[in-house]
Amino acid sequence: MYKILIADDEKDVVSLLKDYFEINDYLVLTAYTGAEAIEKASQNPDIILLDVNMPDGDGLSVCRKIRDHVSCPILFLTARIEDSDKISGFASGGDDYIIKPFSIEELGARVSAHIRRDHRIKTQANVRFFGDVTIDYTAKTVSVAEKTLELAKKEYQIVEFLSLSCGQVFDKERIYEKIWGYDAEGDSSVIAEHIRRIRAKLAKYGEEYHIETVWGIGYKWVK
Repeated sequence: MYKILIADDEKDVVSLLKDYFEINDYLVLTAYTGAEAIEKASQNPDIILLDVNMPDGDGLSVCRKIRDHVSCPILFLTARIEDSDKISGFASGGDDYIIKPFSIEELGARVSAHIRRDHRIKTQANVRFFGDVTIDYTAKTVSVAEKTLELAKKEYQIVEFLSLSCGQVFDKERIYEKIWGYDAEGDSSVIAEHIRRIRAKLAKYGEEYHIETVWGIGYKWVK
């Protein structure tokens, strides 16, 4: 079963497309804003339908942000198209344009054709997006606005551990045991210093809020 992400701020359009592709045995993900589209892209869809005009930005900027992390075809949905628009779209990493209004059968055929022609080597990089923070769990990197943070190994491991269980609170002892191991010689108080360093690096880009202190308990990663 192929997975398709449909990102459009027009709910009627999303509903129509969702019904059509589900009938044709696709697993459908939906998004109504650029931020939602970026978040859902981390679920590794096989193809993305992306509206050019989104309420919180435009599809081109969304495409640029996710293109380095997803290898699937990205098809833009737009009400009008000029040569300059096509150039911008292809430059941002898009694969095709679908002009509104469109024939849903033709759209289905185009989607199917793009999936069949998609011979990119899919590394299926495990990537998640949190605001402007991108965590690539395959490459083991954390970046903000396309700038990779220089994290020490243990700092990255703490980010990875917390972010993979977003919203869940862990005390310092649990984090220490997970990162340093049960038999490590040391003190869990070292966690607080590592958290401070991670926050300082994120703070340069205004993203330090992702690690939240739960007083008297421990820490959690938030979106």
